[in-house]
Amino acid sequence: MKERVTLTIDKELLHNVDAQVDGNKIKNRSHAMELLLRKALIGGVPDKAVILAGGKGTRLSPLTDTTPKSLIDLNGQPIMQYNVDLCRRHGVQHIILSVGHMREQIIEHYKKEKDTSYIEEEHPLGTGGPLKLLKEQLTNTFLLMNSDELKDINLKAMYQFHLEHGAKATLALTTVEDPSSYGVVIMDGHKIEGFIEKPKKEDAPSNLISAGLYIIEPDVIDLLPEGFSMVERDLFPKLAQQGVLFGYPFPGQWFGTDTKERLEAAKNGWQGFTH
Repeated sequence: MKERVTLTIDKELLHNVDAQVDGNKIKNRSHAMELLLRKALIGGVPDKAVILAGGKGTRLSPLTDTTPKSLIDLNGQPIMQYNVDLCRRHGVQHIILSVGHMREQIIEHYKKEKDTSYIEEEHPLGTGGPLKLLKEQLTNTFLLMNSDELKDINLKAMYQFHLEHGAKATLALTTVEDPSSYGVVIMDGHKIEGFIEKPKKEDAPSNLISAGLYIIEPDVIDLLPEGFSMVERDLFPKLAQQGVLFGYPFPGQWFGTDTKERLEAAKNGWQGFTH
């Protein structure tokens, strides 16, 4: 929710504010003031991240028969640790792990991780259900990400993009050679207009897919139903219809690990963070 305020500031400062306005990324003086205040008071990235780690990972069986998917080893550390490291290297202050299947192992593993808390799913809640439970904690812009992908992305640049476009949600987008196994985004400039699930390669409108990392404004949580929900199905299409869903293509590495083949490719191909 936004409120109108009246400010009295130095003319030279106001001149510097107006110099930020380009009519495109920064639309007017009010928008420029908001961006500058957010950067000064909140910082370069959202202060909280929710990492989804409740899945069973059945396609990785027998690796996941006794170990939760997010704790499967990838080159010496759990898959989820790469997402924790991504948040830490960009200055995210607090991480919330949404845990369900074999959650005791995850909690035990991360119990000494500073500035980390948990939301426990007594039954599967999907990618959206945990947000309803966390509504009272998620009062500012926040990050939401899957725990089972490797993503080399500049979170500060993505957050700046999110703010400049006045987005209600921004999806990190990566390019794949064959998008037929994924949900492909339909773009109009930077806006996401919709999604096509697992199109034939020759019919895909683009090679851009969601990288499983999102920046979200807290008020859109109200659009999700109670209980089990999926942001991909129950939230993002609604925001696309409203014209407030944006896509941020990033050039860094991305690896899924949800199958044995993809896990092996990640082990062999991941080259570490560069952003």
